[in-house]
Amino acid sequence: MKRLVLATGIALIGGIGAWQGVEALQETNTEAPALPLANSGDTSNAAPAAKTKPSATPAGPDSDTLSRTETPMADRVAVVGLLNKRNGLERDLTMKPGQAIRVGDVVVRLRACETSAPWEAEPLTGAFVQLDVEGRDTRWRRVFSGWLYKESPSLNVVEHPIYDVWPKSCAMTHPDIGPDTIMASAVGAGAPAAQRSSAKKSPDDDDAATAAKPAAAAAPPPSASSNSAR
Repeated sequence: MKRLVLATGIALIGGIGAWQGVEALQETNTEAPALPLANSGDTSNAAPAAKTKPSATPAGPDSDTLSRTETPMADRVAVVGLLNKRNGLERDLTMKPGQAIRVGDVVVRLRACETSAPWEAEPLTGAFVQLDVEGRDTRWRRVFSGWLYKESPSLNVVEHPIYDVWPKSCAMTHPDIGPDTIMASAVGAGAPAAQRSSAKKSPDDDDAATAAKPAAAAAPPPSASSNSAR
């Protein structure tokens, strides 16, 4: 009995020590899966694909100062929360897409993160996370792979008895110009009416103006007295 209690204590201390140690793993696959923010109900594992957004073609002198690109995936920084339900310990993992961090017997991989643009109706913060856990047989098993959302955690749940993971933030910038942005021209909209056209009217315009004038009044008919005088 004493040996069993002693072994249990050593295992618990070892587990806490492993949880406190964080090891960054080198990832070679930096391709990011497509983000289904437009249809937040779809949380399936999408195939890796580069995401592009249509850019507007603005007019005017101020269009050169506006940004038309967003932060590349490799330059974004996400904060992912990791909870150990067994001992109640929680930690924040800061990583970039393509990086992985090992905490004890669990490995958290971040493949992508993104936030919805300011002009979109529903603000969302999403991260594509993969969770690998080492079993008692020293074999690693993937227990989760998919998109997680900060604002709507119920859309996709990590079903594991010990570990839970969720996105907290994704540092990135969006273009100042949206796909439906229309830039007003600096000339023409506010010009006075006298300056809108200085061209000489054509003869057709003069004929139309003459036809629009009221016809001259007709001469009064001769009266009966004038007819008798004749």
